[in-house]
Amino acid sequence: MALSNVTGSSLPEGSEVSGSKIALSLTLSVLAVLTSAINSLVITAIIVTRKLHHPANYLICSLAVTDLLVAILVMPFSIVYIVKEHWIMGQVVCDLWLAVDITCCTCSILHLAAIAVDRYRAITDAVEYSPKRTPTRAAIMIVLVWGLSILISLPPVVWRHREKGNQTSGLEESDEQCVIKHSIALAIYSTFGAFYIPLLLILILYYRIYQAAKSLYDKRGASRISKQTMNGHVLPKRMDHGEPHSRDTLSPPEKSFTDPSMEGDHVRITARSSHRVPRRKKSIRRRHRISGSREKKAATTLGLILGAFVVCWLPFFVQEVVVNTCGHCHTSWELAHFLTWLGYLNSLINPLIYTVFNEDFKKAFQKLIKCTQSL
Repeated sequence: MALSNVTGSSLPEGSEVSGSKIALSLTLSVLAVLTSAINSLVITAIIVTRKLHHPANYLICSLAVTDLLVAILVMPFSIVYIVKEHWIMGQVVCDLWLAVDITCCTCSILHLAAIAVDRYRAITDAVEYSPKRTPTRAAIMIVLVWGLSILISLPPVVWRHREKGNQTSGLEESDEQCVIKHSIALAIYSTFGAFYIPLLLILILYYRIYQAAKSLYDKRGASRISKQTMNGHVLPKRMDHGEPHSRDTLSPPEKSFTDPSMEGDHVRITARSSHRVPRRKKSIRRRHRISGSREKKAATTLGLILGAFVVCWLPFFVQEVVVNTCGHCHTSWELAHFLTWLGYLNSLINPLIYTVFNEDFKKAFQKLIKCTQSL
């Protein structure tokens, strides 16, 4: 997002292409290509894999589309701007680029907030929310996200156009830059709407998601221990002579107890009297380990989501607030572009974090890669 107030004195003096600039442009180009490729893979996987046709994944698909737009409509122009060290494509293209840049980056951030809201409702109010979690609802959320992004992004672009129209001096110097200089009120409006409010919402929701998931794991663990204790005493002490075995009676070599709540990890506990207690204890310990590993995995995923988001975007928006509210504070050319590209990097990280822990996505990616290799 090219919003920073970069002064003329902080622009680099030379504009010739050096070896370091070539290396920098190649590095940034690789990041742009990777961002395009990975987001395209996510979009394709969701479209062609029926198992991924779920409202929650539609939000992830829309996020991938937004990040793909950042990669193909925003990053290439930024690379040219950095290499040439001044804007060479005219002010009309500059206005369009700024509008797309701010809108898509804001939309990407708001998508993260929408995904957090969806996950929060799905975990804390599963029974009531599940019937409402429809493709139509997902589409409404996507439209709302794009609408809010445009409302947040439009005022800075309109302000820049108006200021340029009122400008009477320094036109040549202005034409060589493609940035937005905010008023204090506009800086607060755009930064809080695009980042600080969504950040606060995401932090609160993911904290509550973690707490709810932890509570759910604890309840399941307690329920399983209770079931194990009851099933440890179901063997009858004696049987009447001549009475056939009842269907509900556990016979040691044949019947067993299987816990259906374990997802794919069915633990069999046989009723042999000589081994029942040790095996039951081992099973309980094993389930505690499984529950702990799942809780750790959930915490790791949430930590990666929040960590990547904060590390990528917080420095940029702190700079925006400081530069635009402090009359004597300015940002160097190099730092402004570094922080901008740190934010762009989030568009590369998002599809990795939101899909790498999902087995359905992994299988879909493997199938797509195999199909590509066979062509």
